[in-house]
Amino acid sequence: MSYRVAVVGATGAVGREMLKTLAQRNFPAREVAAIASGRSVGQEVSFGDKTLAVQSLEKFDFAGWDIGLFSPGAAVSAVHAPRAAAAGCVVIDNTSQFRMEPDVPLVVPEVNPEALGRIKRGIVANPNCSTIQMVVALKPLHDRFRIRRVVVATYQSTSGAGKEAMEELMAQTRASLVHDPIVVEQFTKQIAFNVIPHIDRFMDDGSTKEEWKMAAETRKILDPDIKVIATCARVPVFIGHAEAVHVEFEKKVTVAAAREILREAPGVQVVDRREDGGYVTPLESQGEDATFVSRLREDPTVENGLAFWCVADNLRKGAALNAVQIAEVLVAQAKRGDGALARRAA
Repeated sequence: MSYRVAVVGATGAVGREMLKTLAQRNFPAREVAAIASGRSVGQEVSFGDKTLAVQSLEKFDFAGWDIGLFSPGAAVSAVHAPRAAAAGCVVIDNTSQFRMEPDVPLVVPEVNPEALGRIKRGIVANPNCSTIQMVVALKPLHDRFRIRRVVVATYQSTSGAGKEAMEELMAQTRASLVHDPIVVEQFTKQIAFNVIPHIDRFMDDGSTKEEWKMAAETRKILDPDIKVIATCARVPVFIGHAEAVHVEFEKKVTVAAAREILREAPGVQVVDRREDGGYVTPLESQGEDATFVSRLREDPTVENGLAFWCVADNLRKGAALNAVQIAEVLVAQAKRGDGALARRAA
């Protein structure tokens, strides 16, 4: 069976990656629509060896479409995702709009695919990019050793803030090198040759919304009893998020045991040689599907502690790939006569 798939936000960095990922993974789509705001109508985007003309989201009729991959921004999803779901299209939303709503599953297929059996509103949420790569690495360790607490510092690329943010990094880098004035528009401070410890808005307790997301989403996906504190920083990198993760477990953990478990875990690739270059950086993660784990070592500052370095392509596993993998699980469920797509067909 094949499906009609609508990609909403198709002209953005994540939307383009969704189209690319659908084609690369040979998703069973008999028709794909590229959808964006009215100002993008008339543009063309690539889908495999084809080009698709961009259609207007405001005018698009979702009736008869099976799956909607949404990445248009939270405010836009708030309006159009429920509209698509009401028309019978199963929405996989990459924005923050629905993630913490109790009746919307928040899903990473390697971690909690069973949550897809609880779709009630026709909407599934894709977690935050930094959360996704971390829980992919944490899940197999949690199953074995039970996590008490996670302390994480993220080093997030500019693509996480969108295409205009990447362009600002490029423009500021060029301006710095030729001594032109630096123009700051997308970030709170200069991003070129700098690190900004601020992603999303500040909250009353001093955390940023990005840091809150990592804690709240990890608890929703993995275990509500896990304590999480995050410090999220934006770095002058185009693609690829990195994280320094420190975990405290209930049970005794060794580096050897953790390494073996992670090597067998779905979606994880361990590159952990204790030598120059024996680790993965954001640059090397670009275009890759895996979540890479390096720098595994015991943390002697807490009982049952482990530290590691975690890297992934935030446009792929952190967004587009995870959304397409959710769609693939829904297709597999439908083949068994189960799940949201099967109920829609009935």
